[in-house]
Amino acid sequence: MIVLIHKKWFHVMTFLIMLFLLIWLVSITDFIFTPVVQLIGAVAFPVIGAGLLFYLSKPVMHFFERLKINRVVSIILVYLLIILLVTLFILYIWPIAQRQVANLLEAIPGMVRSVEDFIDYWQDNYSLLPAPVLNAINDFTNNLPTIIENSLNNLVSVVGGFLGQLFTIIAGLVLVPFFLFFMLKDDYKLVPFLTQFFTPKKAKNLRSLLEKIDHVLSAFIQGQLIVSLFVGIMLFIGYLIIGLDYALTLSLFGLMMNVIPFIGPYIAVVPALIVGGIQDPMNLIWVSIIMLVAQQIESNLISPNVMGQALDLHPLTIITVILAAGSIAGFIGIVFAVPFYAVAKTIIVHFYQTYTESRKNEKDALI
Repeated sequence: MIVLIHKKWFHVMTFLIMLFLLIWLVSITDFIFTPVVQLIGAVAFPVIGAGLLFYLSKPVMHFFERLKINRVVSIILVYLLIILLVTLFILYIWPIAQRQVANLLEAIPGMVRSVEDFIDYWQDNYSLLPAPVLNAINDFTNNLPTIIENSLNNLVSVVGGFLGQLFTIIAGLVLVPFFLFFMLKDDYKLVPFLTQFFTPKKAKNLRSLLEKIDHVLSAFIQGQLIVSLFVGIMLFIGYLIIGLDYALTLSLFGLMMNVIPFIGPYIAVVPALIVGGIQDPMNLIWVSIIMLVAQQIESNLISPNVMGQALDLHPLTIITVILAAGSIAGFIGIVFAVPFYAVAKTIIVHFYQTYTESRKNEKDALI
């Protein structure tokens, strides 16, 4: 028995058994954890919102502090800068985007008619089409009312859910500035507070882990914002060059979707292809080229210099994590899947390295 305890496979099996036992205990005591989860959910929105703003505004606050400005005054300057950026967006960008969205909504019936005319044309010339293509078109035409109805139902459910949570969202937005203020003011107190309960050796190890997590989150949040901003600007310039309708709205949509790693750009290009294809079939090629060029510049020049190797995630891993998170938690899961996975990976790698180093030190001590 003593020999088995020192076996690596025995440690793994013990860990798995304890993990499944813990999951089973949680499942049969959900009456205890459900109120806790609801409580966490109530404060999750302002905490997450403030956390995102914290990592975005922390470098600016440190810049003001390097100018010998008091921390509280630096935080006030950060707030003024945020208010200035929001005001500029509302005054100069939002009216144009709102007008383009309104025009796009008005143009949707015409776009639908164009698609129907296109389908009718091909049906009238069905002899020119291969049988598989003709069958696919017929199936799409027959299912088009159902597709539209399902899409509208999904849209209504999303809007209804949003309106149902409107009070919670507004309350969360009101709380975000307060959470952000204390995060910026007292962030340096968190690590000493957590490490005071451990021995010096374990406290050092925990401090190292927290620094790694902070570095990963900072690299992802700040990097993803900068990358998305650059991609949005490149798309806007490209759409203006080819004269694409609703260029600002489509580029803003591309900017927001680029927050989702890897698959976001492919989602962003869909409405641009639809609008461009209806405006001029040649735009299908131009929009694809613009997106391809923007993604090549982003993946080869911007992301490596902004994020570096902080995340070190394989594209296949990203796709798998995003799909799994999307099936479990929907759009929210898709947005937060990659940073959550990156943090989990950082924790696991850290403890594995700590374990291997301790084993190595034990062997060296025996020698």
